[in-house]
Amino acid sequence: MYWIWLLGAFILSVVLTPIVARAAASFGIVDEPKTQRKIHVEPIPLLGGISLYVSIVVFVLIGLFFTSRLTVGDITLSHYLGFFLGGLVLIVGGGLDDKYDLPPKVTILFPVIAAVVAIAGGVEVSKLSNPFGGIIELVAWQSNLLVFFWLMAVMYTTKLLDGLDGLDTSVVSVGTLAIMLLSLSAAYFQPDVALFSSIGLGALLGFLVWNWHPARIFLGEGGSTFVGFFLGTLAVISGGKLAIALLVLGIPLLDLVWVIIRRASKDYRSVVKADRKHLHHRLLDLGWSQPRIVGLYSVVALLLGVSALFLQSKQKALAFLILIGFMVIAAIVLMRREKKNGI
Repeated sequence: MYWIWLLGAFILSVVLTPIVARAAASFGIVDEPKTQRKIHVEPIPLLGGISLYVSIVVFVLIGLFFTSRLTVGDITLSHYLGFFLGGLVLIVGGGLDDKYDLPPKVTILFPVIAAVVAIAGGVEVSKLSNPFGGIIELVAWQSNLLVFFWLMAVMYTTKLLDGLDGLDTSVVSVGTLAIMLLSLSAAYFQPDVALFSSIGLGALLGFLVWNWHPARIFLGEGGSTFVGFFLGTLAVISGGKLAIALLVLGIPLLDLVWVIIRRASKDYRSVVKADRKHLHHRLLDLGWSQPRIVGLYSVVALLLGVSALFLQSKQKALAFLILIGFMVIAAIVLMRREKKNGI
């Protein structure tokens, strides 16, 4: 049954995406390769997040009207409403940014509003597994703060990850697949989470058909934050599976932290200024192809996501610490190689 829903969302996303691309091009909402940071040579339509959002919403609504599978567990109608409205804020706000190139102090409002709307819809974390044993119970204000900063971190991670064809979509697809597999396991069986995940995964894969290198459409600002909002929300409402999403997004999340520290060390005002110093840009400058880089990110995310299905809380924490060590070593090696090559 889950594969039927996945296939349906996939087909709708595949059909909608070129329509959205043509509409974006007709309204002049395209990514022009005007700066050195851009790696494409021709204008590419934006607004790809619209087809993702519509595909997910349509099939979730169909599921809510014709089955009880989407609300058979802990996910409620209020959760879906918060997700719908929060996602809509991101898609509309991102579309305005794609069209009018809004300043960062304005664009940050859309993810903030989306996170608040999701929390108002009941997205919460009531307890967390303690890596050192036991359970950490959270009161309402603690849950709200955790969910807010979690969603903001994931949204900005995927926003800044969207620098290569298919990279964002591929990594988020892996995260969605990992949560789907865990929700289908005997130990954590959650049919509502599995169905919601399968719909999202189908929509992501359908969009990836057009977003894979060479991309015929980009996610745009709305789409790049929406995919993070989807994965972040899914990780919370599936019973606090933050560790899985954290491991899957480990490399881009740590890359985000590194970029912020590096920019802030030079000038705090440059934190919001885009550049070509993300890990995927560094690999590209060293001669790696886009599919090769996307493949590396996806394989690592898949390995970490699958391993999280079998690891205990302490082991997940250890895996993340090992990943941090790996990223530090990789950063040192890449910086030395760039210095040697004069990049």
